[in-house]
Amino acid sequence: MTGKHVVRFEPVGIEIEVAEDQTILRAAAEQGVMLMHGCKEGQCASCKSFVLGGDDIEHDRYSTFALPDYELDEGYTLLCRAHAYEDLTIELLNYDEEMIRSGLPIQERVAEVVAITPVTHDLRHLVLKLTGDDGELKFFPGQYVDIAVPGTEASRSFSMANTSSRESGQLEFVIRIYPGGTFSEFLDQQLKVGDQLEITGPFGVFTLRDNPGARIVFVGGGAGMAPILSLLRTMAERGIERQATYYYGARKQQDLCFHDELQALQETLPGFRYVPALSEEEWDGESGLITDVVRKHEPNLKGADAYVCGPPPMVEAALPLLEGLGVVPKHIYYDKFTTTGDAGDPKVLEAESR
Repeated sequence: MTGKHVVRFEPVGIEIEVAEDQTILRAAAEQGVMLMHGCKEGQCASCKSFVLGGDDIEHDRYSTFALPDYELDEGYTLLCRAHAYEDLTIELLNYDEEMIRSGLPIQERVAEVVAITPVTHDLRHLVLKLTGDDGELKFFPGQYVDIAVPGTEASRSFSMANTSSRESGQLEFVIRIYPGGTFSEFLDQQLKVGDQLEITGPFGVFTLRDNPGARIVFVGGGAGMAPILSLLRTMAERGIERQATYYYGARKQQDLCFHDELQALQETLPGFRYVPALSEEEWDGESGLITDVVRKHEPNLKGADAYVCGPPPMVEAALPLLEGLGVVPKHIYYDKFTTTGDAGDPKVLEAESR
């Protein structure tokens, strides 16, 4: 029988019980404690924390870019890969007091494929409908679920693009097709309407914070469209009239998706502006890397909240830029989609973009 141990989180004073075969992050999620995290695969370092008490911890495979050996020796840990074998006290280095106690316990559900629609040459709009008596999976806009890949032991994480499943019983996703992608290739070549998929969630802390009066800057690219679209849709539904700008980067016009809806939101959502930019094609809009476009339009972002979602290079470029423009680091919320790890690093576990 698997042993269980108490893990206490400081400085918030929350305690949870963790089984040895669970990661600390998974146990927290199951008990509705929403800890900061990103990839859940030991690659992004969002859940990096410090061990204050106890040392009997084992880690699943992770990237040494996220947790270098010297940090491991100093007492740092990745909660998404850590297993407790005694009672522990953990200092959270990256946390949000508003969010940590507002988590929704994760659920395991089955959903039927309703639609698979191309929205660009390499992006698919996947719509699932929950089955069973309970036709709703509660989640906060901006969160994601894990979808099991049929016929394998793998699962992949994808953010919801809609705001709720309460009325429709549906979950919407925007998924990029990658050659050789464990789920995306299955989606593109095998999955069909009527098939069923197993999902687990919700996860994630890429959610809209209540900060009346503060401007919002959204920066996205690729399938990073999904959670930001969810946040914009919830702003429209709730009548949130904060000044907001969405900078979305794509290569060519054929890579723009939900373009008409986002342009329409400029008419229905007071104070909202949509600024797409193309990096590989001249057109009548903005051209260049999306970070350069943000720098051009935003000389001063002091007091603003920023939400960044997309491929790791874009996120890594956007974070220092936004901080340099005046955004307080704790008000930069980001979701960095992990991709297949460097095969030269034996501690990297493959993950796929959401």
